[in-house]
Amino acid sequence: MTENSQQTPAPASALPTQYTPADVEGPLYERWVERGYFEADATSEKPPYTIVIPPPNVTGSLHLGHAFEHTLIDALTRRKRMQGHETLWQPGMDHAGIATQNKVEQQLAGEGLSRHDLGREAFVERVWQWKEEFGGKILGQMRRLGDGVDWSRQRFTMDEGLSQAVQTIFKKLYDDELIYRAERIINWCPRCLTAISDIEVEYQDDDGELVSMRYGDGEESIVVATTRAETMLGDTAVAVHPDDERYQHLIGKLIKLPLTGRSIPVVADAHVDPEFGTGAVKVTPAHDPNDFEIGRRHDLPTLTVMNERAILTVPGPFEGLDRFEARAAIVAALREEGRIVAEKRPYVHSVGHCSRCGTAVEPRLSMQWWVKVGPLAEAASGAVRDGRVTIHPREMEKRYFDWVDNLHDWCISRQLWWGHRIPVWYGPDGETVCVGPGEEPPSGEGWHQETDVLDTWFSSGLWPFSTLGWPEQTASVAKFYPNSVLVTGYDILFFWVVRMMMFGLYAMDGTPPFSEIVLHGMVRDQNGKKMSKSFGNAVDPLDWMDKYGSDALRFTLARGANPGVDVPIGEEWVQGSRNFTNKLWNATRFALMNGATVEGALPPAERLSATDRWILTRLGEVTAQADALYDDYQFAKLSDLLFHFAWDEVFDWYVELAKSVFQAGGQPAEDARRVLGEVLDVTLRLLHPIVPFVTETLWTTLTGRESIVVTDWPKDSGFRDAAAEAEIATLQRVITEVRRFRGDQGLQPGQRVPARLHLDGTPLAPHEPAIRQLLRLQPEGEGFTATATLPVEGAEVALDLSGTIDVAAERKRLTKDLAAAEKEKAQAEGKLGNEAFLGKAPEPVVEKIRGRLRKAEEDIVRLTGQLEKLPQG
Repeated sequence: MTENSQQTPAPASALPTQYTPADVEGPLYERWVERGYFEADATSEKPPYTIVIPPPNVTGSLHLGHAFEHTLIDALTRRKRMQGHETLWQPGMDHAGIATQNKVEQQLAGEGLSRHDLGREAFVERVWQWKEEFGGKILGQMRRLGDGVDWSRQRFTMDEGLSQAVQTIFKKLYDDELIYRAERIINWCPRCLTAISDIEVEYQDDDGELVSMRYGDGEESIVVATTRAETMLGDTAVAVHPDDERYQHLIGKLIKLPLTGRSIPVVADAHVDPEFGTGAVKVTPAHDPNDFEIGRRHDLPTLTVMNERAILTVPGPFEGLDRFEARAAIVAALREEGRIVAEKRPYVHSVGHCSRCGTAVEPRLSMQWWVKVGPLAEAASGAVRDGRVTIHPREMEKRYFDWVDNLHDWCISRQLWWGHRIPVWYGPDGETVCVGPGEEPPSGEGWHQETDVLDTWFSSGLWPFSTLGWPEQTASVAKFYPNSVLVTGYDILFFWVVRMMMFGLYAMDGTPPFSEIVLHGMVRDQNGKKMSKSFGNAVDPLDWMDKYGSDALRFTLARGANPGVDVPIGEEWVQGSRNFTNKLWNATRFALMNGATVEGALPPAERLSATDRWILTRLGEVTAQADALYDDYQFAKLSDLLFHFAWDEVFDWYVELAKSVFQAGGQPAEDARRVLGEVLDVTLRLLHPIVPFVTETLWTTLTGRESIVVTDWPKDSGFRDAAAEAEIATLQRVITEVRRFRGDQGLQPGQRVPARLHLDGTPLAPHEPAIRQLLRLQPEGEGFTATATLPVEGAEVALDLSGTIDVAAERKRLTKDLAAAEKEKAQAEGKLGNEAFLGKAPEPVVEKIRGRLRKAEEDIVRLTGQLEKLPQG
């Protein structure tokens, strides 16, 4: 990292008259990277600050959720870098097992091939080729956004080093008997032909059919209902609640299962809700997770009736049918036997679908590898409970505990070829051997490796330390582990955050992977609706960056970032943020044209005007508030604070008040130029982490220094002057009141009006030049007649409006508007006083009329006041 050397400040002419982000952002980012500003040094003596990027899929491209999350992380790391920390924002990508394999299989299908035609080794090589050619598109898009990551440390979950980390922790868990192989119910995708995790299941409402059917005959019959009639071929029991009096005579008896020739028992199980449906449920242990647990409790057999492609395998008339074809055929057969009691269609119910391909997920009994999460989850829970890890916002802790305290064992195997192959070998005589890094796998006739690969979340769960070189005890591990904070969406609190907590505590001697977890919400459209291509409201953030600039998008996202709350965003809000970056540009350019400078020390306080002392007071207060909001991850409040300080107080007040001082010249003007330079310097530094491009350009022009990226973070100067704050507050009220009066009289903002100011004896006297300039008040001159007098804040502003407005026409207009308001009030009062009307009208209608009454009353007060202030005659 180079020193932030002092150079000669550039003149205002160095800034174009208009800010064009496209001309600035790309070259500026590449300059930052070339100069090594984002590279972290593990040998540095500076205090570390570490954040890992939630690794995007190698198949992915930047969406608004990424842009949102990356904006927040970049803001935190840029600030910490300026505060003197050795800052590492660790980049990398996830190999995205299912998604990537699907991409390559689609490519092969276009060539008339399948992965089986290539074989495993050749297929994996083909995936690596695809990754090198097409993967990682998002990395370039991250540069567009301004991500200050250390590109020299970029990692990939299938890298050699990270693969060694996966093999190491698998072996350790296996040896500690925390990994085992067992037959359980999992989510199965008949299209991808693999188990998938809960987070890879997306639920949506489907139109289905609820069928009630009778098992058995006569008094020894029972009615059950299902939306998956095809699974009845695998029923091995019917369950009822043990206290349900309706079925006491059936518990323990066998009833005939239609279409199969089999008889199945009626079992009593407390899991059954007697109030739901008929109070009896069919039990298919091989095709439903709840049924599987009932089956285990009652030692029921498990019958698998479908293969991995969801094709029925039960011998008979339904064999070979797809599950949906079989569903219709079985219902028809039951109807023919007179066993259909009721049918409800369409029956809208929530159905899980594979997030990768959209296929309806099938619960399936399958032999898989599992992590025994009990002791790991207990440690992850304890780290938050004892305060070693803090979750922001705190109300999210309940969700964390609800999940981690009730965590089921984790299915970690996937029936894929792309991923970390499970390091287990099977022998000819039933042997099972787990092989660690550097160990020779068993060989010889009959030995073969497990064909499954590990769940992608298994490798990404190691991300906070595997990216630093673990299991080797590298300098980076020593310097940057544990990470300082994790910033991620609440939607993967359970699937990624908890896994990192479990693995970090387990692998790193009880040290949590991070001390703080900051959970943000999801980005939604301006109406609060989830963004989706199918809804037609999805947005490509690159389009908005092209149109308005990356800073505008970042600022919009940050302004919506209330902790843990979803973020609505619309294009007009990005446009508003672009207006803010333009305001920064234009105001700074104006300041430079008027000599604003950072050279030399600030003038002594006793020499400064009240206006200067006021803005320096506000600068100190805002700096302190900004620090507190950054530390509390309150990005929305922070952005709002800086927006209103810069736009309202610095540009709309201080700069405007300073114009008359600049015109007058002398020492006060020189002091104001130095104060304005100081205010801009600090304000740009406070804004830089959120809007890095425009602030870098403006700050380097203002200061002549190399880069704002590596300058010092501003500190609260401690300067406070309550008297100056009170004086300027009074001045603001005077100007606001006179502006309001001018507006009420229909005067144009730039229209000049003769005025006499009576300010003697008030703190406003020194501000007369500024008051006249801001209010467009010219000297009274000869023939001045005070047609309107405003007593404000102990002072008096007398105006001569005789030559500026047509008093008679204005009085006529206001009188007409007043009459209309009074008529509206009378009509609203009439309806609200009518008991018959109130008794019949809906409440929304009544409330609307109340609103009309309130509006009319407000208009009457406003118009009456304007009439009273009009000149007489």
